[in-house]
Amino acid sequence: MKRIWPFLVPGVILSGAGLVWTLQGFNVLPGSAMSGSSFWAVVGPIILVVGLVLIGIAVARSRRRRTP
Repeated sequence: MKRIWPFLVPGVILSGAGLVWTLQGFNVLPGSAMSGSSFWAVVGPIILVVGLVLIGIAVARSRRRRTP
C-alpha cells in the first residue's frame, strides 16, 4: 500500500488543479485573472491528463500481486 501514495496524492492534486484551470480557461468558473484565458484552456487539460496518468499508475500498482 505504501507504493501507491507517491503517485496517488500528486495525481489527485494535479487532476483537481487541472480541472479548475481548464474550467477557468473556458470561462466556466469566472471571477479570476485566469478566467477566459486561452493559456489556461490549454495548460489545464495537460495537467489534468498528467494527474489522471499518475492515478492510473497508482491503481495499477495496487492491483499487482505481492510476491513474498
